[in-house]
Amino acid sequence: QVQLVESGGGLVQAGGSLRLSCAASGRTFSYNVMGWFRQAPGKQREFVAAITSTGTTNYADSVKGRFTISRNNAKNTVYLQMNSLKPEDTAVYYCAATSASGLHQSSTWYNYWGQGTQVTVSS
Repeated sequence: QVQLVESGGGLVQAGGSLRLSCAASGRTFSYNVMGWFRQAPGKQREFVAAITSTGTTNYADSVKGRFTISRNNAKNTVYLQMNSLKPEDTAVYYCAATSASGLHQSSTWYNYWGQGTQVTVSS
């Protein structure tokens, strides 16, 4: 099993920045790709970004140029730097991991999930 714990969420004004962290523990060798998803009230969970163990990344169009995903393999931690935040970025952000290869945008590919962290962007 892999345990994922997110941190770094909070309340920020539009145009501000936040950095989310996701610490992985357990059978960390069993995952290859880590990703971030988000879910706003009344909406489906959506893909935000993903990164492979070698640093290849993929982003949703809605966050390209504003968000940056990175990882520190030595610390088993993945980060999401979020800049130029907008009110529509408000959501619960979830960290996820998968043993499958490929930068999948569908949540069905991901085996492990964190508990989520709330991000609220005020206008």
